[in-house]
Amino acid sequence: MIMRPGQQLLLPANPFFIWGSLALALALNMLQNMGLWGRAAWTPDLLALVLVFWSIHQPLRVGIGAAFVFGILMDVHQSALLGQHALAYTVVSFFAIAIHRRLLWFSVPSQAFHVLPLFAAMHAIELVIRMLGGGAFPGFLMFAAPVIESLLWPLISVLLLVPQRRAPDRDANRPL
Repeated sequence: MIMRPGQQLLLPANPFFIWGSLALALALNMLQNMGLWGRAAWTPDLLALVLVFWSIHQPLRVGIGAAFVFGILMDVHQSALLGQHALAYTVVSFFAIAIHRRLLWFSVPSQAFHVLPLFAAMHAIELVIRMLGGGAFPGFLMFAAPVIESLLWPLISVLLLVPQRRAPDRDANRPL
């Protein structure tokens, strides 16, 4: 793939780091749901954020199947309608994979603007399934969650790309 001017050449992503970050995001999502505010509608879905990140940066390793499995795990944890998160995560992962080549040409702040519709669509799917299942409308604060997730995108991008940015063997004779 042709790189943007000024873009740093990255090391290959370690599979243990990828799956470890997904497992950590799942654990943080579970802790967030059990925290002081419970299942507040405005809280960002950290697992979806990390899933979208890895679906864009490593689409051959993290794809729709992984999104489905993590979605089922979130459904079981939240005692939600089985398949609610699974469908939303698979749809957002599909669209993230579909736009990943184009999205990587943008700077990180521009990427945050472009992933906002993905997160909004994911929350809309969850809302429609919840409402069809007889659930109550969570309130208009739920529209803040995709905005918060897109605002967290630059932070997640920096944190998850840190292991790939360092040189494997630093020395004075190697420019990369």
